[in-house]
Amino acid sequence: MSKRTLINDAVQERDFFQDVMDVVRQVPRGRVTSYGAIAKYLGAPRSARLVGWCMNNAHVQRPHVPAQRVVNSIGLLTGKHHFATLTAMQELLAKEGVKVKDDQVVDFRNKFWDPAVELGL
Repeated sequence: MSKRTLINDAVQERDFFQDVMDVVRQVPRGRVTSYGAIAKYLGAPRSARLVGWCMNNAHVQRPHVPAQRVVNSIGLLTGKHHFATLTAMQELLAKEGVKVKDDQVVDFRNKFWDPAVELGL
């Protein structure tokens, strides 16, 4: 899925996949965002699942994409199955100071990073 934008009166194609990776690369250490927040920021609010699909390939992207920082809308580690082990996502978050209990980010509200707020719309 790509979005068309008008720059200098010319239509420009955007690469949704790369846009997702670019947003995730901006999530600060120790914070998390959600699939839906990324989709909304990119102008496709009904595409949270597509963002999740994009994240399936984050591990092979260069520069590095910190996929562990993307969780579902209530802070659950729903993407943990796409990491090398079932505990890798939680371990990576723990190294950044994000506590997880029963596959859910503790204090999700305060750890949540909203790209629409932080990067502006």
